[in-house]
Amino acid sequence: MAVGYVLINVEPGLEREVLEHIRDVEYVEDATLLFGDHDIIAKLIAPELGLIASTVVSKIRQINGVIHTKTLAGAEI
Repeated sequence: MAVGYVLINVEPGLEREVLEHIRDVEYVEDATLLFGDHDIIAKLIAPELGLIASTVVSKIRQINGVIHTKTLAGAEI
């Protein structure tokens, strides 16, 4: 299983709306509002990292109000 964390910036005032949409996306295990440099963090778990990447590009980035994402891939060591 692959784990990824996505840091998300959204348009001001749309944080809660975007959060609810993100929580409905396949592979999203958790999503939380943040204070600081990013507005939302989402944890994704999928069978492979490619599915996380494609989910970010085709689903999360397409949500109205999402301005920027940064994906961090979990590492097994």
